[in-house]
Amino acid sequence: MAKRSITARWLGRVEYGKAHDLQEQLLRERIDQKVGDTLLLLEHDPVITLGRGANLEHVVVSDDERERLGIGLYETGRGGDVTFHGPGQLVAYPIFDLRPDRCDVRKYVRDLAEIMIALCKDHGLGAGVVPNDPKYVGVWIDRDSPTEWPQMTDAAELSPFRRIAKIGAIGVKLSRWCTMHGLALNVSTEMGMFDRIVPCGIKELGVTSLVEMGKTAKVRAVADLAAKHFGERFGAKVQWEA
Repeated sequence: MAKRSITARWLGRVEYGKAHDLQEQLLRERIDQKVGDTLLLLEHDPVITLGRGANLEHVVVSDDERERLGIGLYETGRGGDVTFHGPGQLVAYPIFDLRPDRCDVRKYVRDLAEIMIALCKDHGLGAGVVPNDPKYVGVWIDRDSPTEWPQMTDAAELSPFRRIAKIGAIGVKLSRWCTMHGLALNVSTEMGMFDRIVPCGIKELGVTSLVEMGKTAKVRAVADLAAKHFGERFGAKVQWEA
């Protein structure tokens, strides 16, 4: 029998500030044990977000051009550098209490990575992580070997694989072992939008999506799969909010 229960909510396309406010409300309620574990699944309007470690030089679009393109800009409390969210990208915000048995930040981040790896596998792609270097946190695809992720035990082994591209980003914040922010998987995201930033501060490697890798995928369908994988990964029963 599952020890946990997760309520999944599909929000559709949501402006970043509204989703952030909802996360903060649910986080407070989760800390106070007023709600159970909640998984928000959504897409965002185009937005550039700045993590706690963001370098403003990694936003390479001018404010005037950004506003002309309708791209928002938000500072956030998550870890990490600069990233882009927009239509065609599945965003998952777990508002979970990791107590009593999952109080390990590295394990939690790895759990989020494994969920995206599983989603890529669902679409016939072999994704993976670059180990032992926080610069490369997230999930990656090797363009030269898209169905099989190269085995490596350290980021120092990355040099032969210059064609890898990030397909999924991770940025989290924890308060009293309750989580917010989460993951973003590029499903059918317009890749040109990432030209306005240096994604996660990584200049030497690119970004990709399920569709760019030749897969047919819709964000809503991937959200359903994501909820299933969250349940499996966290040993939880998932119920969708009516």
